[in-house]
Amino acid sequence: MTQTRPPAEAPAPARPWHATQAPPRPKALTTVVATASSVIALTLLVAVGEWSHQVLLIPPLAASMALIAGASQTPLGQPRSVIGGQLVSALTGFLVLAVLGQGVWSSGLAGGLALGAMLLLRVAHSPAAATAVIVAATATAPSAVPFLTLLAAATVLLVLVGLVGNRVNRQAYPVYWW
Repeated sequence: MTQTRPPAEAPAPARPWHATQAPPRPKALTTVVATASSVIALTLLVAVGEWSHQVLLIPPLAASMALIAGASQTPLGQPRSVIGGQLVSALTGFLVLAVLGQGVWSSGLAGGLALGAMLLLRVAHSPAAATAVIVAATATAPSAVPFLTLLAAATVLLVLVGLVGNRVNRQAYPVYWW
């Protein structure tokens, strides 16, 4: 008795070099709402930053808002990661600052250690590594308690604006809170 082999699968047709595997563009309304919610959240943060003299937080928080509004279904965009990741990273930055002092070498170490701390605590949020870098690199380091309080309030604000924007877009957000 001879065994028959299943027919070999035909190789997938070659795709042209210029073809993309990127996801399709979102609907126009989705893009408008995500953009508007980002503008609203970041404008509020700029106002708070000007009032509190902490405008250095705007860049990493802008990246956080991009994840909340534009990648809200990913783990990096969930409230646990946004709020927890930013706070863990800032604490890491303050710890490195206390041990090694301010500087570019300290800031590089703080950013790397912040990632490790976030991963250990399951609050990975890539923009937050920049927060640790800012804390360790700033020549006039802010006081930890006011800075962390402001950071917590700012991240909660981002999540709340993102919650509204994602509801308008009929997207389930957050996927999980904690």
